[in-house]
Amino acid sequence: MTGLIAEAATGAATLISGIGPAGVAIGAGLVVAGAAKGIGHLAGSAMEGIARQPEAGGRIGTNMIIAAALIEGFTFFALVICMQLIGKL
Repeated sequence: MTGLIAEAATGAATLISGIGPAGVAIGAGLVVAGAAKGIGHLAGSAMEGIARQPEAGGRIGTNMIIAAALIEGFTFFALVICMQLIGKL
């Protein structure tokens, strides 16, 4: 009986190790694409705000940099998690 369980576990591990890295790569790609869209939207909105109110450009720029740093931090965290998942599979 234990031989069947070990054989089933080995077969499942082979399947996961074959599909797992592809799933992690797709997840990492989605993370990067989402961050790029977020930063692009952030920068576009900041430029529009500066065009409407040039005297607020300094405050808008500072807030934009802070928000972009937070987005980048989340992106790097998500990519590190993806890389750790590759090591576990």
